[in-house]
Amino acid sequence: MNWKKIMAVGLAAVSMMAFVSGCGSDTKTTNELPKKIVVGLDDSFPPMGFKDDKGEIVGLDIDLAKEAAKRAGMDVEFKAIDWSSKEAELKSKKIDVLWNGLTVSPEREKNILFSDTYMKDKQYIVVRNDDNAIKGKSDLAGRVVGVQQASTGESALQNDPSGKTVKEIKSYADFVSAFMDLGIGRVDAVIADGVIARYLMTKEPGKYKIVEGTDYGVDNFAVGFRKDDTALRDKINGILAEMKKDGTADKIVEKWLGSSADLDKSDAK
Repeated sequence: MNWKKIMAVGLAAVSMMAFVSGCGSDTKTTNELPKKIVVGLDDSFPPMGFKDDKGEIVGLDIDLAKEAAKRAGMDVEFKAIDWSSKEAELKSKKIDVLWNGLTVSPEREKNILFSDTYMKDKQYIVVRNDDNAIKGKSDLAGRVVGVQQASTGESALQNDPSGKTVKEIKSYADFVSAFMDLGIGRVDAVIADGVIARYLMTKEPGKYKIVEGTDYGVDNFAVGFRKDDTALRDKINGILAEMKKDGTADKIVEKWLGSSADLDKSDAK
């Protein structure tokens, strides 16, 4: 009887060890690189990422991500998300990467692991071309100002003294909607990234203008990852540096902006 008990306990122990071993073989560590990455983006943010006339997602960041994934030997999928919920989407693993003109900030660094900076931009005041009254931040007093919800521009305005004097800060799901309302006079100004402002201005020449000398500081664009995905971040960092060095990044930025002046090449090897 005792021997039977001993054998039963032994078999149970072996079974448990096999179970644990089997589970461990299926567990991926943060040092392993995925075979596919899902890139989350706001698909209404031209020229970084947006839907073209055929409904396909295109843009500057799309081209950069495709080339980086190709060099890493990974498949890539682009997924439109609610940009105001981007950190939750990343944390829940519905997406693997945020790559869409994402600005680095101390607040975002609490929940996002960032790559090296690949572009630099600024937040500007944009008005209708026939508006000569708004010449600086102080002229926003008593005005209705549009921003994209959860954008750097929204934070910049809220944290700047000029934001305390406006009549209303009107938040939009995307910049395209904000500019449409600016065009018909529902808002008096929009705080927007220079890249999107210049791009939309080329699509409707003479309709909008940037109020020069009204920027809210330099924005550093970087790719966002989950905090523990250090191996993936390091891989993308290395590839981006190579793309800057061999001129591929310059060609992609020039394709969408006409110049690669905003490309940050400080980390190019």
